[in-house]
Amino acid sequence: MVRIGFGSTGYGRLAGPVLLAISLAVGTAHARAPEPEAGPEEVRATADSESLPLYIPPPPPEANLPEVEPIIPYEEFESEVPELDAEDDPELDRPLESIEEFERRLAAEEADAEPTEGQAPPLGDPALADGDAVEEIGDAPIRDAELTRPLPPIEDFRVEAVDFTEEAGDPETVEVAYRIEVDGLREADRQTGTGMRDMFNSLSALRSGDGKAANIAMITARLEEDGELMRTILLSEGWYDPQVTTRIDFSGRGEGGPLVAVIDVKPGKRFSFSGIVVNAGPTEPPGIIRDQLALKVGEPIVAERVQGAEAQVAVALPQQGYPFAEVGQRDLLLDRETGEGLYTLPVETGPRSRFGGFMTEGDLAFDAGHVGVLARFERGELYDSRMIDDLRKALIATGLLSTVAVEPRRSGEQAEDGTEYATVFVRQEAGPPRTIAGSAGYGTGEGFRLEGSWTHRNMFPPEGALIVHGVAGTSEQGAGVTFRRSNAGKRDRTFEIAAEALHSTFDAYSAYTGRLAARISRDSTPIWQKRITYAFGVMALATAEKDFDFDKGARNRRTYYIAGLNGQLGLDYSDDLLDPTEGFRVTALIEPEGAINGGFNAYVRSRIDASGYLSFGDSFVAAGRVRLGSIQGADRAEIAPSRRFYSGGGGSVRGYAYQALGPQDPNGDPIGGRSLNEAAAELRYRFGNYGVVGFVDVGQSYADTMPQFSDLRFGAGIGGRFYTNFGPIRVDVATPLDRRPGESRINLYVSIGQAF
Repeated sequence: MVRIGFGSTGYGRLAGPVLLAISLAVGTAHARAPEPEAGPEEVRATADSESLPLYIPPPPPEANLPEVEPIIPYEEFESEVPELDAEDDPELDRPLESIEEFERRLAAEEADAEPTEGQAPPLGDPALADGDAVEEIGDAPIRDAELTRPLPPIEDFRVEAVDFTEEAGDPETVEVAYRIEVDGLREADRQTGTGMRDMFNSLSALRSGDGKAANIAMITARLEEDGELMRTILLSEGWYDPQVTTRIDFSGRGEGGPLVAVIDVKPGKRFSFSGIVVNAGPTEPPGIIRDQLALKVGEPIVAERVQGAEAQVAVALPQQGYPFAEVGQRDLLLDRETGEGLYTLPVETGPRSRFGGFMTEGDLAFDAGHVGVLARFERGELYDSRMIDDLRKALIATGLLSTVAVEPRRSGEQAEDGTEYATVFVRQEAGPPRTIAGSAGYGTGEGFRLEGSWTHRNMFPPEGALIVHGVAGTSEQGAGVTFRRSNAGKRDRTFEIAAEALHSTFDAYSAYTGRLAARISRDSTPIWQKRITYAFGVMALATAEKDFDFDKGARNRRTYYIAGLNGQLGLDYSDDLLDPTEGFRVTALIEPEGAINGGFNAYVRSRIDASGYLSFGDSFVAAGRVRLGSIQGADRAEIAPSRRFYSGGGGSVRGYAYQALGPQDPNGDPIGGRSLNEAAAELRYRFGNYGVVGFVDVGQSYADTMPQFSDLRFGAGIGGRFYTNFGPIRVDVATPLDRRPGESRINLYVSIGQAF
């Protein structure tokens, strides 16, 4: 029997219970071990008169144990424990009270009353109520019966060594190989032309794993996913009672082969349409819905065809005067015995409608009246959703809106033929109206050229823009201001007034020029490429230019005052404005002008450009261009040098300096001509965002008024392209063929966009 004695300790009344708990914990947590010599790790407990050594072995030196920081540092703990001094606290030397006295006092504290002499113990039947100051374990209540159980014999204790784990290394990656078998799809493949198998292969989780997995559990998960995929594909193709089971075949693994992930399929019966019913009101013309619903009785019930047919109905009705039509939820009644299905589609057509007025709200860039200018339809025309899509594109093309939405709304206003007018409602959110833009280029003979502009696109609503632009370069410097109104009274029509001052210095001439011009045009943009474009306008120039005077044998500055008209017509059947790969373009320009320079001289400048494009596969494009020009009505000396024709340069004949070809003065400097002819051929190869171009250019300008096609000069070279969302960046290197004295061997051209 173990006795616990209560003596005087420095920890007062709680010392006994704490020590009891510690002793029991040690006794149950450790078994007997060989008796080593007593050391600092030894813990002893007393059972009767015998000593039982309980030894906790220290960990091996190589054990990788984590460092444990103390909750409270030892120094801090010692500083917080108060010193015990009997002189300051006489209670420390007072003998311990008896159990009866302790219980009586405790009960009095709880009941706030002093128990009387001989009163029954207040705590029920305390273990020490018999008056014995030294209690045995057997005196404990029944709830503590475990305390009365005798200790097991010493020889029954078992001590298990403590295993200290070593630091684990990275496990080797183990892969499980597998292959896939899909059984039972032969007949289904025959009916769909292997469409189901192809769809399964493109979406399969097992296929995407490339026949390898980290473990069998991963293969199982993929197999279950593919089983559901196969079931879904069968349902979508009309097999509504499929049986799909999956399993893993381990038979080949023992011979070193891969596992086999097997999908067994029993498609069952393929369902077909037994009837097609459309629940809708009458339409004009009759049968619009049924004609657009491309489903037939007897054909398999294929989900993709059903959805496509319903989508076609939803698109066709608004295109033929029913903007408020709604296609309801289909109903498909299947007969599992016959394998047939009755298909029913409800459609609410709404009123047949015509275009009415316009409404707009939001953060407005322009009013409803200007929305009507952009529309390609008139009030009273039968509603067509394609015209609404066209209006939405035109609103986006203005560049003034960050978001825009266009939709029809019922007006309740009836037309004479029983149709209803539909109001076109536009919600606008104006975007930032200001833009800063710039471009840069380089050409041999022309030098560097940097252009920049600041634009307020809606300073004078609607769509009245103010543009301030400038150019700084090796050969040109200048600035100007332009007012431009887009969609001026009519869709796609632009009115423009420009004023600018420019200084030019070239080998052919140098000039100080002031220019005023106005024009009306219909031009293509990267967002809206047009088949037919035009421009016409007026122009006035005052320019002081140096020109070679053959009578004096030197260059003299002369002042020209020029006024003229201009007209341009273009036909564009190419597939892209900035980087065409198919089609052709033709542009004709005519400019009647009159010049005052000691007299009045009238003449006509004209030019025609044509280009064509043909692609080979996805990567190669063959491109070619031709240019012809002529000036009729005046001698060359009566025409300002800046209005004459020149050849050579990055947009003309590569391999030669800018304006270098054509008639020359005795010093070998170009003086320009009254006609020209040019041609070019390119083979373009594109790979990703990059491209390589090989090219040959040919051309010449002449003193005569008509192209002579003689003394043609050729240039050849290679170029690189970097394709961006605003067009390709072009770098061309070319050399003249049959190079003459004074001509550079290598010429470099850098700009944005293809050469033509």
